[in-house]
Amino acid sequence: MTGHGGRRTRAERDAITVETGYALVSAAFAAAVVLGAVAGPALLFELPDAVETSLLRGGVVLAAVLFPVRTVSVLVAFRRRTRQGRTRPDA
Repeated sequence: MTGHGGRRTRAERDAITVETGYALVSAAFAAAVVLGAVAGPALLFELPDAVETSLLRGGVVLAAVLFPVRTVSVLVAFRRRTRQGRTRPDA
């Protein structure tokens, strides 16, 4: 975040910590919502075994893919926002 390999300020480190926490919590929430939406019917209703298994596996797979995608997208957006405030073209 700092130019020329300098040390980060306390505020910059705090911002990174907060953004990382936000990325992880929002990713966990999004994954839980998707898991519940896809696998929920299999847990709430009596469905054929093949359908229940498909819904459960599909929900787990989607949640497992969504979690890192959401985490990375939040952190990349944070990095872009912090770099846009730079005035030097090489920073």
